[in-house]
Amino acid sequence: MTDFKNKEVWFITGSQHLYGEETLKQVAANSAEIVKGLNKSAFVPVKLVHKNTVKTPDEITQVMLEANNNQNCIGIITWMHTFSPAKMWINGLSILKKPICHFHTQFNAEIPWSKIDMDFMNLNQSAHGDREFGFIMSRMRKKRKVVVGHWKTEATQRKVGNWQRVAMGWDELQNLKVARIGDNMRQVAVTEGDKVAAQIKFGVEVNGYDSSDVVKHINAVSDSDLNTLLKEYEETYTLTDSLKEGGDKRQSLVDAAKIELGLRAFLEEGGFKAFTDTFENLGELKQLPGLAVQRLMADGYGFGAEGDWKTAALLRAMKVMAQGLEGGTSFMEDYTNHFKAERSYVLGSHMLEICPSIADAKPSCEVHPLGIGGKEDPVRLVFNSPEGEALNASLVDMGNRFRLIVNEVEAVEPEADLPNLPVARVLWDPKPDMDTAVTSWILAGGAHHTVYTQALSTEFLEDFADIAGIELLVIDDKTTVRQFKDTLNANEAYYHLFQHGM
Repeated sequence: MTDFKNKEVWFITGSQHLYGEETLKQVAANSAEIVKGLNKSAFVPVKLVHKNTVKTPDEITQVMLEANNNQNCIGIITWMHTFSPAKMWINGLSILKKPICHFHTQFNAEIPWSKIDMDFMNLNQSAHGDREFGFIMSRMRKKRKVVVGHWKTEATQRKVGNWQRVAMGWDELQNLKVARIGDNMRQVAVTEGDKVAAQIKFGVEVNGYDSSDVVKHINAVSDSDLNTLLKEYEETYTLTDSLKEGGDKRQSLVDAAKIELGLRAFLEEGGFKAFTDTFENLGELKQLPGLAVQRLMADGYGFGAEGDWKTAALLRAMKVMAQGLEGGTSFMEDYTNHFKAERSYVLGSHMLEICPSIADAKPSCEVHPLGIGGKEDPVRLVFNSPEGEALNASLVDMGNRFRLIVNEVEAVEPEADLPNLPVARVLWDPKPDMDTAVTSWILAGGAHHTVYTQALSTEFLEDFADIAGIELLVIDDKTTVRQFKDTLNANEAYYHLFQHGM
């Protein structure tokens, strides 16, 4: 996936010369102790690097320049141990290009009632030092994460760690290359978008390739590599009899394995971490990639069907954020509804491409006809998904801005077996209810393709939207259609004014 150990977050403490050298020495020592403690936490995945206390405008500007130019630095955390006059920070904050988290903590947790004096008060001024710092960022309209709490508590460490994960996802987008194998599905609107605007906004680079670029790698697959992968299939999944050695569909599995090896080689050679394909541009491919795409997603690749590069990029970023967390993350599509008087549900699935990271048991490896694409029957993994809290996220291009839409859902167990449905699937109850959720989703222009995750919460995507500077719309258990319409209308006005610099 992505090695968190190669990245770092800088911990920058603010103060000033007003308090004398002894106080500044203690500030530095306390800051170093906090960094040491957070680095020991199991909830903080990215190494914190303690930087010298900044006390002047020049020192602040210099450390921000260094952060911008350091490829390993994915963001900074700032803390005002004492009072740091915020005008000192204006130039540094104005040039900062990395994500920023404002940490409102204190070295000591409690007030030492019997010992507290003015020396203690002068040293421990976070309560108003961080408010001064917060003002200047608000005055500058600087998007940031604010974490409040004592640094030794698990809840606070989780908040810091979760923000680090989002910063990792953002850093991934800055260098992400998406291979669009074939074009968009013909006449489809929502999977289109402005790729130039996306590269300016997110850093992600999207370029087109032909299926022949993959086929040449497929043709170069060695028998040794092919046999090794076939053995891996047999050990990892439950193969249907037709796909086993000697089965009448064994060649379909062989072809699927060649496609996986060739597609992997193409992606690795080009440095791509996300990709799309489309059944309308398969060229010499014998079957639409199903098993290959599922396994690549399980290894962390982003994917979007029918040319959907926005979902492919978002999936890759969310895969990076979720690395090491419990629960899977997958490409998804709202496929069909289950309307009932007492409660309605959505069945999510796709033709083939659902990531086995969300499987509730050992997947079954099967081959079935596919009525579109005009190719041979493709191999795919079939499974159900576990119950529990989840969300669907959709990134759409609204013409003058990108919009991220999130619907919190509750995955539930299907009411009966699905013996004739030859694809992976998940059934969910959209919050707050089917009527409100889907009405709001449609009003927002949410796509039919999404990223589905049980590993990440809405907070991750809220932080992501802040870092990216894009619109976020959340549909949760508190949503009403009237309120949601008001938000849509207010956002239209806001982004119109913002676009024209007012």
